[in-house]
Amino acid sequence: MIKRRNRLGRNDWHQQAAQFHDLAAHAHRVAATHHGKEDHRRGHELSKQAMEHSAKAYQFSQEARKTAGTGSANLAGKRNKKKK
Repeated sequence: MIKRRNRLGRNDWHQQAAQFHDLAAHAHRVAATHHGKEDHRRGHELSKQAMEHSAKAYQFSQEARKTAGTGSANLAGKRNKKKK
């Protein structure tokens, strides 16, 4: 996972998290539809899938928070402090 953190910027992590949030929301909507049609087995499968997507979204959100302090603005601030 360390290699991946180096390759993705903060906005990339947020984008990935947003995509997984969207997938989770979609899976929840479809699961609700299946439950409404008395197809509880498929609804349960989709609910589990939604939970997995939500967990992935959370992981990507946490990575975005970790990389928040490594942006170019912070690096410029560190360079300015060294000059003083």
